Amino acid sequence: MEWGMRNRIARMFPAASQNTVMLAVDHGYFMGPTHGLEDPRATIAPLLPHADAIALTRGVLRACVPPESPTPIVLRVSGGATVLREDLSDETITVAMRDAARLNVSAVALSVFVGAPGEHRSLANLAKLVDEGQDAGIPVMAITAVGKELEKRDARYLSLACRVSAEIGAHLVKTYYCDGFEKVVEGCPVPLVVAGGPKLDSDRAALELAHAAIEAGAHGLDMGRNIWQSDHPVAMLKALRAIVHDRASVAEALDLVTEQVAGGPRANRPPVALAPGGRVAPPRPRASHR
Repeated sequence: MEWGMRNRIARMFPAASQNTVMLAVDHGYFMGPTHGLEDPRATIAPLLPHADAIALTRGVLRACVPPESPTPIVLRVSGGATVLREDLSDETITVAMRDAARLNVSAVALSVFVGAPGEHRSLANLAKLVDEGQDAGIPVMAITAVGKELEKRDARYLSLACRVSAEIGAHLVKTYYCDGFEKVVEGCPVPLVVAGGPKLDSDRAALELAHAAIEAGAHGLDMGRNIWQSDHPVAMLKALRAIVHDRASVAEALDLVTEQVAGGPRANRPPVALAPGGRVAPPRPRASHR
């Protein structure tokens, strides 16, 4: 792997933990102005300094992120279907790699739909992007999308989707947490980051998901709705960072949320390193399109 690509990956995965907390705000490309992202600029501004990377589309990047921001960009480069369609897998590549290079992004990301009608096209798109990324020095993150079929999120399916993505050449894979997630990690030779998925019932549930994923071997999170649809988005993002980078327990992360909201002594400084707690079962998401 050449220096430029290694440098881009290193910017997204801080050396101390080699994990990442990505902020996902790319939902509008198929959901439109969903709750919490009606005004992307307002949503992004307070969260951007606390994220290791931000995942978004070309349009939102140009319109809503200050060019002086040092936060690495993970650019969504697939699309072509909306929630009005039954088949969300009918996607194509929407951004040329040369434009991603002009935008100085740290990675490009696209959805792969294993087992869906659009499987072949999405995997061929992945292969094309990997080839172009090699020329440009830009890593590719494959996202194991399940469309509206949330029941697909089990270890057998995700192991297949993640491994196929890695075999085609994805440098990173974003996937879901599930029971038996250790098997998904073991079967994927590239780093996995875990999606937050639909908004969960509570901040605790999202923190439990994050803790379980890191304990099972994930290299971080790419979370959106469970941050910016929280009542306390900045505090929630900081608490997730404590889990991902400092191995905080769920209880310690919840205490951090409380202190951040109250403006307590830890509100303006990073959490100290903490011992990991026990593993938990994945929480149940609310109904959602994706």
